[in-house]
Amino acid sequence: MLRELKDKEYIPPKNMLKLFIKGGFVLSKVLIKNMGQLKKARKERIEYIPPKRNYELPEYKPGMKVIKSNEKYLRPTLYCNPYAKEIIALANHLGAFEKDPYEYARDAFEFVKRNLILQIMPLDGVVPTLKRGYGTCLHKISLFIALCRAAGLKARYKLYAIAMIQQWYETFVEIDPLMREWYDAMGYFMLHGEGEVYIDGKWIVADVGPTPERQAATGIPITKFGEDSIGIWFQAIPGSIMRVESLPLGLGTASKLLMEKISPASVAKMNNNILGQVEKGRKILQEIGEEEYNRRVRKGYKMPTIELERKSIIFE
Repeated sequence: MLRELKDKEYIPPKNMLKLFIKGGFVLSKVLIKNMGQLKKARKERIEYIPPKRNYELPEYKPGMKVIKSNEKYLRPTLYCNPYAKEIIALANHLGAFEKDPYEYARDAFEFVKRNLILQIMPLDGVVPTLKRGYGTCLHKISLFIALCRAAGLKARYKLYAIAMIQQWYETFVEIDPLMREWYDAMGYFMLHGEGEVYIDGKWIVADVGPTPERQAATGIPITKFGEDSIGIWFQAIPGSIMRVESLPLGLGTASKLLMEKISPASVAKMNNNILGQVEKGRKILQEIGEEEYNRRVRKGYKMPTIELERKSIIFE
């Protein structure tokens, strides 16, 4: 049992444990210091309506092709089951086994990036994520990885702690005093992730987190398959990058505690902000077109400076 947990990387790596321990310690200090404010925040009720799914689920038919393997980066892992009927049906619908690997992986990337809306919520599996049509970056990455593995393409997680540009800070952090104090005390946001898929002897990065609308709303390029978000709107905290086969045990429980028990109103505020970004970006793209928007933004684009040195960040 223990060997399997280690083999599938369910046990967090050392730098991830450091991240969680530091994050938990800083959060505890913030909550103790702001106990009165926390009690008030927990009673706060914020109106929030989740987005509707904007795509139809393809029908599963017996005999649909799928690659089943116990090989590393191909097999099912925590929250990521590539053998689920819904995943097999979508993989076949997107052209698995008909398109060449790069084209298929790119189309799977585009489907997840464009169709699933980012919303902050506790972790769950790829099937509920697909049926719901929204989730965190980790939900979206897991779905992309599952679609790749179902088609016989090795895929893994690339996780790291991030410092973010001001536009994203305003969406996720600045709206809530407790979240702001936690982030400022740590100097970074706990965890972000991308997917990586292995094609023709190399790992290709795929950040499916932001939809084109959200990128347009914050004035950053609309990223493509193979384009890293690091250096565009995020900066990875030095030494925090982890490439793993699976999300770790305990992450789901921690996310549920943080998002549902400690301050659900803060989560609702963030989600409403994200939906506002989506609507703002949609209007921008409708007005000038995605291709023209991207052409204008990429011309001379440079990521805003993030001052890591002032944030007391230590990762070894």
